[in-house]
Amino acid sequence: MKLYYSPGACSLGIHFLLEEIGAPYEAVPVIIKQGDTLKEAYTRLNPKAKVPLLERDDGSRLSEFGAICRWLSRTIGADLLAPADLEEEVRSVETLDFIVGTIHMQGFSRILRPQKFSPSEADLDWVRAQGGEIVAKGFAHLSQQLGEAPFIMGARLSVADAALLYVLFWGIERARLDLPANLQAYYARMSARPSVVRVFRDEGLRG
Repeated sequence: MKLYYSPGACSLGIHFLLEEIGAPYEAVPVIIKQGDTLKEAYTRLNPKAKVPLLERDDGSRLSEFGAICRWLSRTIGADLLAPADLEEEVRSVETLDFIVGTIHMQGFSRILRPQKFSPSEADLDWVRAQGGEIVAKGFAHLSQQLGEAPFIMGARLSVADAALLYVLFWGIERARLDLPANLQAYYARMSARPSVVRVFRDEGLRG
């Protein structure tokens, strides 16, 4: 398989899952800041012009974070990630979709790319502030959900942890947000996992 990723982007979560489940794959960097996702060589593979993109062994491709997570949890990573029942699955998907759809797409997108939400330079600080409120409320909700559990869904690792990992990377290491103590402790635990250490090293995020 091939994982097309951009260092430190949301694709970090898929990169983590592949390492965690021990899947054989090749990591192919597609640098967003250099415009690689918009180049023809990449848009031929993924017309959506974004990461992550997973090319499977049969040559078919999956291009949405949640879809890739769910496929991995039902195939290669089933021993580790497959939900025990329908309720566990829908709750995990509920949390994953909240992280990606709200904290990432509505919150961090406004913080990191405010110009996409307003053509007026005068409005950009307001857009960033709105994004900050969404992120803060989102993390407060996740802090309450996490409590003192080892993982966001409780005792077992799930695909939702892949999403939480990358938004916490953005919040703690990039935006330097003052997050609840249990989320900071969770991120420290996750960062110490051998799979995450390898991903951070391979993506050039840490030495």
